Amino acid sequence: MPLNRSMIVDAAIALIEREGADAVSMRRIAADLQVGVMSLYNHVPNKAALLEGVAEAVLSKIEFRDDPDAPWRDRVRMQAHAFRQIAHHYPRSTMVVVSRQLHSSTGLLPVERALATLRSAGFEGADAVRMLRIFIAYIVGSLLREVGVTPTFAPTHMQADVDQDVDPALFPQVSELAPLLRQCDHEEEFEFGIELLIQAIAVHPRRRRQGTV
Repeated sequence: MPLNRSMIVDAAIALIEREGADAVSMRRIAADLQVGVMSLYNHVPNKAALLEGVAEAVLSKIEFRDDPDAPWRDRVRMQAHAFRQIAHHYPRSTMVVVSRQLHSSTGLLPVERALATLRSAGFEGADAVRMLRIFIAYIVGSLLREVGVTPTFAPTHMQADVDQDVDPALFPQVSELAPLLRQCDHEEEFEFGIELLIQAIAVHPRRRRQGTV
């Protein structure tokens, strides 16, 4: 099959998922595809454009089952789950998505749907944008924790042999809650966080309640 842009982007996604975005170079992609590096430039002008192609390809795989007539709470849930699902399949490539500003139709569609949902919930423009950023931060943070990239002060889990060395006199809370810190159901915790955000939206003082559900 003749070389094309889709093949190059797919090869970049596969490499990112194996080794991370830092491993991507035009030379490395050419080697993976067993083609000359100059042949890539007929389809992708540079690495930056390639990474943008990766971000757009990942976003295009999001399966939105969004019903514009559904209550805003249900729409928020559906959109959050759709993004989490694709992030779960392409965790490292999703980091490329959230690190880039995309202005194509593919890149703007999720943003458009999310903003429309937040406007339907009763928020004016500036607050809708703030809410969108909060949701993105939460979803990305949850993803980082799932793939094992998390701040030490918010551990995914505590190893059994570590908490045995914790001095309960110095760290009474950590010591008491060690069994809970050693376990983490990512699905359950994601649901908990989303519902918490939805409830916060519902009672936010700057939300217009008239005409909203």
